[in-house]
Amino acid sequence: MENRRLKRASKPMPEDIAARLNAEGVTEAYRARPAYQRNDYLGWIARAKKTETRQKRIEQMVEELRGHSLYMRMPYRERGDGRLPGDR
Repeated sequence: MENRRLKRASKPMPEDIAARLNAEGVTEAYRARPAYQRNDYLGWIARAKKTETRQKRIEQMVEELRGHSLYMRMPYRERGDGRLPGDR
């Protein structure tokens, strides 16, 4: 199971974020990301202290998933072979 490789505990998907990913049509893009990226996104969003900050972070995640080329504002390239960017 992919989540066993995570160094941190797996974060649960909040219902409002799941609904937003579905409404924006990026659920499959989210699922295609490596487990550590999905976990990082959810942890980052959960750590927001203000509602406005949380919403801004959700928006950033949705935009990055929609574009398929960014992860936390860093370049990200999907690999069709299941390996992570940088793997040989």
